[in-house]
Amino acid sequence: MSDQLKFIVEKLNQEPFKKNYNLITFDSLESMQLLQLLSDVLGEIDPKHVVDIREEMPDQTAKRMLSLLGILKYKPPGSITDLSTFRQGLVTGSKPVIHPVLHWLLQRTSELKKRAYLARFLIKLEVPFEFLQDDTVADTNKQYEELMEAFKNLHKECEQLKASGFSTAEIRRDITAMEEEKDQLIKRVERLKKRVETVQNHQRMLEIARQLRLEKEREESLVQQKQEQKNQLFHAEQRLQRVQLQLKAMHHAVLDSKPESLVKKLEAEIKLNSFLVSEEIPRDLEAKKQSLYFLQKVVAEPAMSQSDLNELETKIDEVNTQINQLIEKRMIKYEPVDSRFSMYRQQASIISRKKEAKAEELQAAKEEMSNIERQMLQKANEARELEGTEILKGDEFKRYVNKLRSKNTFYKKKRQEIAEITAEYGILQRTEELLKQRHDVIQEQLQATEDKKGISGYSYTQEELERVSAVKSETDEMKGRTLDNMSEMVKKLNATVAEKKSSLAPVVKELRQLRQKCQELTQECDEKKVQYDSCAAGLESNRSTLEQEVRGLRQECIQEESGYHFINCTKQNLEVQLQRAKDEMKMYISPDPQERRKAIREQYTRMILEQENLGKKLREKQKAVRESHGPNMKQVKMWRDVEKLMEYG
Repeated sequence: MSDQLKFIVEKLNQEPFKKNYNLITFDSLESMQLLQLLSDVLGEIDPKHVVDIREEMPDQTAKRMLSLLGILKYKPPGSITDLSTFRQGLVTGSKPVIHPVLHWLLQRTSELKKRAYLARFLIKLEVPFEFLQDDTVADTNKQYEELMEAFKNLHKECEQLKASGFSTAEIRRDITAMEEEKDQLIKRVERLKKRVETVQNHQRMLEIARQLRLEKEREESLVQQKQEQKNQLFHAEQRLQRVQLQLKAMHHAVLDSKPESLVKKLEAEIKLNSFLVSEEIPRDLEAKKQSLYFLQKVVAEPAMSQSDLNELETKIDEVNTQINQLIEKRMIKYEPVDSRFSMYRQQASIISRKKEAKAEELQAAKEEMSNIERQMLQKANEARELEGTEILKGDEFKRYVNKLRSKNTFYKKKRQEIAEITAEYGILQRTEELLKQRHDVIQEQLQATEDKKGISGYSYTQEELERVSAVKSETDEMKGRTLDNMSEMVKKLNATVAEKKSSLAPVVKELRQLRQKCQELTQECDEKKVQYDSCAAGLESNRSTLEQEVRGLRQECIQEESGYHFINCTKQNLEVQLQRAKDEMKMYISPDPQERRKAIREQYTRMILEQENLGKKLREKQKAVRESHGPNMKQVKMWRDVEKLMEYG
């Protein structure tokens, strides 16, 4: 409790309250001062509650505070369980009631401000059903609900923008940069206008540029329509292929099956569908309806904070625990161990669960089969686009498989031959190595013999001479052939060049004319482009100006509409108050005492008299207590002295 009081005093001494309290002064506050302090805190959260409670009736004060605390979702602590006790404590300004409320409010002031602000617009005004029969009231109520939904969406967007990190300084800088860019563009447009005005027939050129732009837009729309029609044609072909596949499957099923098997298959399918319709689908539908009901209930409630969600989760856990305990008690009470039907119940529940699981597996298998069929059609279309051939089916696929088997046999045979050739190649390679070794040995012997005879290097020199002469003869033959080929090639090239020159002469002449024409058209295109850019810039500036005017007019229209609705609502409130005043006046001046007793003035007069009598009794009681206070205190002191004497005796 002391920590609670310290926290309250600390918060009240800060902005915006600045009460300058300490623990002693705060604890010594009277009930009226505590109520005024609570009203000030509530007024900080919701400005409508900035009220001097001395100018307000106690019942009105309690009603006002209770309504706001209900909107803020305040729950009294565990020690205050009776709502009437809490209400009475709030009226009398009891410290055990006011202190927890202040502690709760000051802990989450910013969050409660937001909740109070949203409650002004999101607490739905309940209209009686008989009033909604009127078309005007029904339309107004519908418009009211639409405005509430629009406010929700706008508030969400506002929160997202606040959380996105955009600052006003950055926006101002962007606006300044855009204004500077706008001034530059205006100057550029003026310069381009001056340049365009000096060109002859500039109006006609602008008209031609506009027509060109329209034709380009038309071309883009036609291209888009063509693409859409291609997509529609592709989807239609896919549907046709699916229908053809289904038709073929049905033909095969009819050809390959007998009437008895078809009847059995249909009976099984009917049983399955009847099970799904009678048990599975209603259960799923009921679950969906239940979840939809809960979602609608959640949407209808005002916005909740994280603390509220945590409290709800705690309550859910407690309720689940209680449910489990009740189920266990019920099982112990109604299903003893020695029950004869427990085994059959367990078997029935196991069978029903298996049945539900199999139904779910069947539904998943059907969905998977439909997905695989769609993928198969997509792959078939892709293969047809890539290869331009149909996917093999039925007998064609069997023939293709037989052909692949024959090719596989031929491949194995050739592979065996390659293995034999590879083995023979290894043998020949080994033979070559042995012959090389023998050749090296013979060469060493020959070299040793040449060294003995004094003619070392004779065999090598003779081999080199033979090799060089062979290379020379080959080179001479290649030179002769190369010279002949080159002379023939030169003749062919000269003839080809002469033919190309004669054939390209008119083309070159035409190309020169086309180049000159291309230069002229390029120059004209550049001029047209400059004119088009200038015209487009002018039109863009006009469009932006018109858009700004339209936005301003729309904003004015929205403001006028909101003012109209506000005045209309004020008028209706005043009419209701005027009617109440007329009824009150009628009852007050009525000759019937029963009618006059129903008047509010008479009721408040009676209440004032009762309160005055109660105050008079309380003052008399207070006077008696004050008169008997001194003798009573002396008597208490005497009794304490007697107790001390008794203890020491």
